Amino acid sequence: MSRSRRAHLCALPLLCISAPALAQEGDDPSILVIGQKDAPISIDPRGLSVSLGDAQFAGINAQNVEDLMKYAPDFFVRKRYAGDSNGVPGFRGTHSTQSARALVMVDGFVVSNFLGNSFAFAPKWGVVGPGEVQQFDVVYGPYSARYSGNSMGGIVNITTRSPEKTEAFATVQGLAEPFDQYGTQATYWGWSGEAGLGWRQKDGPWSARLSGRHFRNDGQPMSWYGLTPVAGAPGTVVTGAVVDAGQAIPNAPGSTANPIFAAQSPAATTQDQAKLRIGYDGASGVTGELLFAYWHNLDAQYAPDCYLRDAAGNKVCEGRVTTLGQTWTASGAKWSRTVRDEFLAGGRIAAPIAPDVTAKLNLSTYQVARSDGFTSGSWAAGGSDGAGTLARQGPTGWVTGDISLDARTGPLTLAAGASGNLYRTDLTNYSVPHWRADDGRAFSTRTFGKTRLLAGWGEARLRAEALAFTLGARVESWRAFDGGLGRIGTGGTPVTNRYAVRSATAFDPKFSVEWHAGQTSAQLSLAEATRFPTVGELFQGSLNGDGSFNANSFDPDLKPERSRDANLVVAHDFGTLKLTGSAFWQRVDNTIFSFVGFNQNGITTSTFKNIDVTRQYGFELIAEARDVGLRGLDLDANLAWIDSRTVRNDSAPAAEGVQFPRIPRWRLNANLRYTLTPRLLASLGMRYASRPNTDLFGLQRGDTFGYTSELFALDAKVNWKMTDQLRLSVGVDNITNDRAWVYHPYPQRSFLLEAGWTL
Repeated sequence: MSRSRRAHLCALPLLCISAPALAQEGDDPSILVIGQKDAPISIDPRGLSVSLGDAQFAGINAQNVEDLMKYAPDFFVRKRYAGDSNGVPGFRGTHSTQSARALVMVDGFVVSNFLGNSFAFAPKWGVVGPGEVQQFDVVYGPYSARYSGNSMGGIVNITTRSPEKTEAFATVQGLAEPFDQYGTQATYWGWSGEAGLGWRQKDGPWSARLSGRHFRNDGQPMSWYGLTPVAGAPGTVVTGAVVDAGQAIPNAPGSTANPIFAAQSPAATTQDQAKLRIGYDGASGVTGELLFAYWHNLDAQYAPDCYLRDAAGNKVCEGRVTTLGQTWTASGAKWSRTVRDEFLAGGRIAAPIAPDVTAKLNLSTYQVARSDGFTSGSWAAGGSDGAGTLARQGPTGWVTGDISLDARTGPLTLAAGASGNLYRTDLTNYSVPHWRADDGRAFSTRTFGKTRLLAGWGEARLRAEALAFTLGARVESWRAFDGGLGRIGTGGTPVTNRYAVRSATAFDPKFSVEWHAGQTSAQLSLAEATRFPTVGELFQGSLNGDGSFNANSFDPDLKPERSRDANLVVAHDFGTLKLTGSAFWQRVDNTIFSFVGFNQNGITTSTFKNIDVTRQYGFELIAEARDVGLRGLDLDANLAWIDSRTVRNDSAPAAEGVQFPRIPRWRLNANLRYTLTPRLLASLGMRYASRPNTDLFGLQRGDTFGYTSELFALDAKVNWKMTDQLRLSVGVDNITNDRAWVYHPYPQRSFLLEAGWTL
């Protein structure tokens, strides 16, 4: 095996919850991959597979790293504002809060937060800055035995740039978003600075890269507070409440929208990221890498925007009020501050142990060193530093590791490996006399638990003329343990309820066949996958209003999700135009989904339950055109149609036959780039998604706060390479100022100004 081929085999991601290894076919022209043609994909390309690089990135306004995927086929990220730490990726018919169905890696190291399954457990995008990304690789579905059932939606791997010489870069961005909704009219500003230094040993195996980013932005309000009707004596007479008739549930008799009296505070986000990457590429074929990344995040939400005014013009933000001919209670507009310090550390080594045989070993850990969420008890307490609560995490994080062997003999490629991971969470809630600090804190509740997954897998690929067959299987052993809920019992004594230990196993076969004839390619992939419950889904119990343990607020007996998947991909390259068609089907037994409601004391609870059967199928058409009519005019466009439904739900039969929540019927993404001159590039992007259901029963469909709405956004960017080292970009997202919602508002028209320097 040549040194260059060994380098390719060893340099791609190997560490993950499910033992990802190099797609040995990365430089095999028979592999069907959309996007880049000159760079091998870094994850095993089974089913629809997309690779994005500099050509695609040049036409994107990238405020954060996840923006670099915004035009990928049948894909989206639930990003509500620049710096949003709750950006969950969605593939095809994956709900925008099913975060545990997306396996996300950075240089092969896991950054998916499988401590839970909701918007609060998004991947840790913040450990990467957009300026250091070399390529984004996306694979849809669980068709490779190398990856765990968390790939049920899909897989993303971010590859950062490896230095080829002594080099440096620096980028500065300025952000602005004028925003107008209900009684809030303001312009929110932000900026970032990113820089890095790379070094490669001359005629030697060592390289190093040091990079960092500071990001500061004010995001628009995410939520609004509604007045609650009460009986009895009138309160303070006020004006300024806003009625949004669109919030009433359509087709629900008697449904009315409560007047809005305040907006949640803008999210003042400050993030600092630092990363050190050390690489080794020896002449003997031994390669290795060490990575350390640190991420600091501060989310401060001070002073909600209160709309109510009394007769003297004074602001009113809580209490008993009278307006619109009725008496109400205003409450919920609180102040908050969340501080997090997190780090990723990983290492991997790969070495040839025999001709055409490579061994690989990887270890990594992601740890939440600090996570403190301070919240005021009321609006008045927020301004006066009165009483409040503290939610403190720790120890919380995960450890992953794997070992694998890859071998090739003639037309046969063999691979096998074993992997393991441990996820641990521990969250304690306190009451505090002064909400901005933890002095005098008093214990309130605690939730904690662990999950462990051990796996072994094997895969064989046989190439014969125009055909290639891949057969694989994955065996997993899962365990949930050390879970419980602590509370204050009678007499003020802490009481802990322990959950029983859970364990389960799974066997998941995989199969793929590919056919290539000239410029036409086809691939059929079949798979089964198992996604085991996360710590948060099992051990997220809560309390009743009287402080007693609410036995109906959790389900430690959740069954794992089990899917059957199929994907047919057909592509033909016409030269300047490549068309790819894809048909996919997935049936999931025991889909884990969060049901939101109220317990007997009126306390909101969110409970994960199994839905017996859900099903999705759909079609995708993807066009890649180069020099379309004009030299330098390139187009990437994709159209998807999705039918995703609840087939059987014995606990809620009314949901059967209904389109699954937040899954649009149609999705369209496109990016048109034109090189006007060798130094000037202009681009136009489009994102569209039809309006889906908001709830499981198809009763809630709307285009305002609280609903998931239709999305239509036009984006534009001009990139001017002033010199070989200096670059200036200006861009605007959502040119038409379309107001779209994913319960919370998506950004309105936003502007970006960027200057970059490279050495």
